[in-house]
Amino acid sequence: MYELSTEYWFDSAHFLTGYHGACENLHGHQWRVTAYVRADALGSSGTEKDMVVDFARLKRVVREECDALDHTFLVEEGSLRPSTIDALREEGFSLTILPFRTTAENLARHLAERLAARGLPVSRVDCNETPNNRATYLVG
Repeated sequence: MYELSTEYWFDSAHFLTGYHGACENLHGHQWRVTAYVRADALGSSGTEKDMVVDFARLKRVVREECDALDHTFLVEEGSLRPSTIDALREEGFSLTILPFRTTAENLARHLAERLAARGLPVSRVDCNETPNNRATYLVG
């Protein structure tokens, strides 16, 4: 079994709906994402001969997915009134509306699904919301 990993990061703001504590308030994180890809055997031909995947491709795809979330306000769908969403957009804020509560666990799963949809043999995604706190999503 072979496994590769790469790290990237993004900064974003969020809050947790239905949470009773400091995280119910708007706050930000520098999220560090570590994506792992795995294969039983190495590629047998072409550019990815003797590789799980080309590191250049792995890094590019992970970076693109993180960049899509960078410097945005991550909002759980339905957690804010439509008029609030409209007002934030009118003020020029970048919003990313997501169909889940914006926890580190859900972001790890979301990123794993996005990477898999882009053809990477993703096996795991770690999503650190602080240097000491990490959520992991294991694929399969």
